[in-house]
Amino acid sequence: MNPFSSETRLRDMIRAIRACKTAAEERAVVRKECAAIRAAVSENDQDYRHRNMAKLMFIHMLGYPTHFGQMECLKLIASAGFPEKRIGYLGLMLLLDERQEVLMLVTNSLKQDLNHTNQYIVGLALCALGNICSAEMARDLAPEVERLLQFRDPNIRKKAALCSLRIIKKVPDLGENFITPAASLIKEKHHGVLITGVQLCTDLCKVSTEALDYFRKRCTEGLVKVLKDVVNSPYSPEYDTSGITDPFLHIKLLRLLRILGHGDADASDCMNDILAQVATKTEPNKNAGNAILYECVETIMSIEDNSGLRVLAINILGRFLSNRDNNIRYVALNMLMKAIAVDAQAVQRHRATILECVKDSDASIRKRALELIYLLVNESNVKPLTKELVDYLEISDQEFKGDLTAKICSIVEKFSPEKLWYIDQILKVLSEAGNFMKDEVWHALIVVITNAPDLHGYTVRALYKAVLTSGEQESLIRVAVWCIGEYCEMLVNNVGMLDMEEPITVTESDAVDILEIAMKRHTSDITTRAMSLVALLKLSSRFPSCSQRIRDIIVQHKGSLVLELQQRSLEFNSIIEKHQNIRPALVEGMPVLDEATYRGKRAGGSLPPTVSTPKGASLNLPNGVAKPPAAPLVDLLDLTSDDVPAPSSSGGDFLQDLLGVDLAPIPSLSGTSQLPPSGTDVLLDLLSIGTSPVQNNQSTSSISFPSQDSRTSVAPLERLSSLSSPLSAQVSSPARAAPVVDLLDGLSPSLSMPHDTAQESNFSGDNGPVYPSIVAFQSSSLKIMFSFSKPPGNPQATFIQATFTNMSSNFYTDFIFQAAVPKFVQLHLEPASSNSLPASGNGTVTQKLRVTNNQHGQKPLAMRIRIAYKVNGQDVLEQGQISNLPAGI
Repeated sequence: MNPFSSETRLRDMIRAIRACKTAAEERAVVRKECAAIRAAVSENDQDYRHRNMAKLMFIHMLGYPTHFGQMECLKLIASAGFPEKRIGYLGLMLLLDERQEVLMLVTNSLKQDLNHTNQYIVGLALCALGNICSAEMARDLAPEVERLLQFRDPNIRKKAALCSLRIIKKVPDLGENFITPAASLIKEKHHGVLITGVQLCTDLCKVSTEALDYFRKRCTEGLVKVLKDVVNSPYSPEYDTSGITDPFLHIKLLRLLRILGHGDADASDCMNDILAQVATKTEPNKNAGNAILYECVETIMSIEDNSGLRVLAINILGRFLSNRDNNIRYVALNMLMKAIAVDAQAVQRHRATILECVKDSDASIRKRALELIYLLVNESNVKPLTKELVDYLEISDQEFKGDLTAKICSIVEKFSPEKLWYIDQILKVLSEAGNFMKDEVWHALIVVITNAPDLHGYTVRALYKAVLTSGEQESLIRVAVWCIGEYCEMLVNNVGMLDMEEPITVTESDAVDILEIAMKRHTSDITTRAMSLVALLKLSSRFPSCSQRIRDIIVQHKGSLVLELQQRSLEFNSIIEKHQNIRPALVEGMPVLDEATYRGKRAGGSLPPTVSTPKGASLNLPNGVAKPPAAPLVDLLDLTSDDVPAPSSSGGDFLQDLLGVDLAPIPSLSGTSQLPPSGTDVLLDLLSIGTSPVQNNQSTSSISFPSQDSRTSVAPLERLSSLSSPLSAQVSSPARAAPVVDLLDGLSPSLSMPHDTAQESNFSGDNGPVYPSIVAFQSSSLKIMFSFSKPPGNPQATFIQATFTNMSSNFYTDFIFQAAVPKFVQLHLEPASSNSLPASGNGTVTQKLRVTNNQHGQKPLAMRIRIAYKVNGQDVLEQGQISNLPAGI
């Protein structure tokens, strides 16, 4: 027998493929086998068609292309025998998916098989439909599936319920047809039908509020009874799993009850007793029992308030935390994080167990427990919890120190009862994990220290002792260097001693030693060394006896390869040598830093920054507009200071005074002020920037045309943006020049069109004048109608509803409408009502447009359009220009 012919059995082909030693040999075998199958297809070999299809499915699972066998699937499905249909439907599910257009040809065969007298063929059709059903097939075959939900055989009812899930997912509007049949499935005794019926009800509740109300009123008591029967049922070997009767049905019922009880007090009261029974009677020693308990806890947390049940649920989660299984502990921690918002006091009772989870060997459990501890902290327990975490920091793994340090510092900053405790805790963290601390934390510590004058001496002494024992922590050394530079006299003279302190002896030379060691540490970075140089300069003025030694240390960096250190060394040496008279003024103590301002900046800048002007006025920068690092115009005019009084009433006066340009604001479409185009052009010409950026609305989609006086030409089609959905909306700009905001450090009024919420809310334009509809575009295959309306009091804005009609006999898919307008027009497109256009005018697609003509009455509105769609898998593109718009648009 020819090893590569249609008569070759599947097992022989598999044996030949497995015998291949290289990928090339395998490809050769598959290539020859595919050639033999193609020959059999061309000869219409009916005897071995099912065998060839079986071989094609195996080849497909190996990853080779098998599209040439798709029509063979349809022929097998159309066969009369069950074995051929079985292979055909299996091939259909493997080789095709819902995106294949050839799938439309199988709809009629499916309809016939769903009405077949052989229940096994009906089951094959339901299985295939439930796997590859498209929206079109769902609409055509939904009545047959609905009828089969009442079929006499339970297996068919089960398959029909699963197929209904797919139909509802593809076409949610069909859900109302399945409400009554789904409710009848809940009364079934067969567990297979019952579990699919419960899942069908669950999905219906998610897509339809009507179904949710129906099941709440008519099915809640029945579901409670079913769950009670399952919980109390005797041993049944058919459904038993680890001593629990059908845990899968348990879980499905609990999930449906969770949906029905959420937001409904009556339904919640009805299920309270059975939930308590499930929570107390379920065996927690098996994984199946734990799964049921977890779903029960989720249901209790989701339904309406019952404090007793919630305490019971949280206690179950507390038991989960003591389980040896990492997965169970992890899901318990996740659920407890949600439970804090409901009953934080009940979760607090398990605080000790959660703290033990922070020390777990599993990294994911440690991180989740740490996040939970962070949520549990309040003013009453911050001290013991912080102590536990700091103690664990000493023995924690290196990879966990970063997360643990960040949480401890955040807890201390948020709930600190006093500054002394705050400083002590941060110093402990600095000593244990200073290398893992973010810069913002030690910056905040310095701000707090400056605002606690009675703790300056205590802090500098504590830092001095910490550096002696933990000299490898970079952040600790930086804070110590800064404090020694500021409060060195207190360190040497033991000033500001607290009752709990013990005196220490520190000489001036010892203080200099700390700074010298910080300078010479091989691990010290540029920031630490630069801070040490500044501190040494300060000590040279306050410790005259060590001035020469300090100078020698500073001079050592005159030849540093780091320019910053070299410059500081040279300048500081010059100050010590030649400028003794100004040195005391230069090294005065730092002023008290404004703690509120610093916290505001860390929180994202609650106070709007201001920029000074030559006349002493100021201008508010909008929140979120950052000053560029290098703005030459602002640097030239010395406009970089933020510490100025409140802004003046006129935001643009200072530009007018400075540049002599008429920048008076004009009212925009939305009622806010904008720069006129002329003022913008003069300013841009003055700065030699180039063309002005297009005024565009950041929250709408605008497409720019090239600027021409006649406005007769339109933008090339390459610049069209796909505007059929909000996700694809783009904002285009003709020039890449830097905006004025960047050059003037955020000083100019906004050049962007604000989002017109009033227009958006009245998009339909029902209250404005109505204009006659026009045929905007028409070809042999497509017709576009435009209907117009305007909002009252805003003649510049126009609302357009485009209606698309397919004049051909072909069905259009992937339909996309695109448009481009001149740059003096803003255009916003809402998503189209559908991306499929029925044939022969049997249906339409609508899409809403909003256009704003900024030169209304001066220049007419023009629009270029492009329509893309697919016909039988082929891409089609049509385009045209619209200029026959009614007067006044």
